[in-house]
Amino acid sequence: MRKYWLFKSEPSVYSIDDLRKEKVAYWDGVRNYQARNFLRDEIKPGDLVLFYHSNAKPTGVAGIAKVVKAGYPDFTAFDPNSDHFDPKSKEESPTWFMVDVKFVEKFNMPVTLEKIKSNPRLSSMKLVQRGNRLSVMPVTKEEFDEIVRMSKE
Repeated sequence: MRKYWLFKSEPSVYSIDDLRKEKVAYWDGVRNYQARNFLRDEIKPGDLVLFYHSNAKPTGVAGIAKVVKAGYPDFTAFDPNSDHFDPKSKEESPTWFMVDVKFVEKFNMPVTLEKIKSNPRLSSMKLVQRGNRLSVMPVTKEEFDEIVRMSKE
């Protein structure tokens, strides 16, 4: 059964345009245990992802990606030259995981956080809940469909 997710990335680090150019990329560098658990245990090939630009002007959903490879050890954690290096994570017992995603669509205009917050149909979305700063989070099919609908406005 397909699940739906929201993945956050700063566009200055990795943007929807970067994914469009690469076509498929690994989603690395997640260093939060709850988000890691989603990547390791729940996110599967075929799941759809809202690609969210954080720390941008404006912040918002920039497009859609599709998961093409289930969770596997995040090898950047083992590389001392990587920004995501974690000396506690070992290849034989990895702490961190990643998935591979494929570009699906870039929205003509981002669905901004402001628009998301002002939509009553999205008032329960984890993204708009106080204190929720996860970079990987589940969304419902209804939330996913509503944001896609908003992107066409």
